[in-house]
Amino acid sequence: MDLNYKSYGQGDPIIILHGLFGTLDNWQTIAKKLAEEYSVFTVDQRNHGRSFHDPEMNYKIMAEDLQLFLEKQWIHKAVILGHSMGGKTAMQFALDFPEMVEKLIVIDIGPFSNKGGHELIFEALLSIDVEKIKTRKDAEDFLHDKVPGFAVRQFLLKNLSRNKEGQYYWKMNLPVLYEHYDEILAKVDAVEPFDGKTLFIRGGASNYISEEEFPSFKNIFPDSQLQTIENAGHWVHSDQPNQLLKTTLNFLKN
Repeated sequence: MDLNYKSYGQGDPIIILHGLFGTLDNWQTIAKKLAEEYSVFTVDQRNHGRSFHDPEMNYKIMAEDLQLFLEKQWIHKAVILGHSMGGKTAMQFALDFPEMVEKLIVIDIGPFSNKGGHELIFEALLSIDVEKIKTRKDAEDFLHDKVPGFAVRQFLLKNLSRNKEGQYYWKMNLPVLYEHYDEILAKVDAVEPFDGKTLFIRGGASNYISEEEFPSFKNIFPDSQLQTIENAGHWVHSDQPNQLLKTTLNFLKN
């Protein structure tokens, strides 16, 4: 049960973890830029993209997936960068395997429990009978009135694939993601704090991290800082890729 991945460049390793409903391809542009100076691995987490499907889904297990991945790549220590759900996996990994983390970068998510917000998306996606879809446009039309926002619909439809027989299917394991949604929203499990250098990046137009709550993060990540990227929502890497890249590189080099 190996995680699917792509690698770019040479140098010190950086691992990039996507968010819920995402895939490693969401981070291709940033990865290629970072690969000018680093060895970058973008990874599909379990039940996403082209990685394996499994009935279990929680951050302890996903951190173990990452630990096994690093061992198989003969990587003893790496920078771990994660967005949203991937950010929680990254935090859990740093807490459970601190000796394997050079620096930690967490994008637009905190270590505590999150409120829901994907219920309508789950409802819409689960109501699509993909076996009856004849064209990608059929799926687009179906989602049009159920999921607001063209960019959100296009992001979700990147999960739609087609087999050799022409049959459409979801690459992600949608039923398991839905079943374990509460665990995806859950806080990370912190027994001991992670003392390594940590950067939290939030989108200025996002409500996932407030400046008021950030000081409480330091109970778990004492050597952490928070930076805000203006004119960016939750998908910071999509809204402001150049500013995110600049902020990331500045943290890595200092």
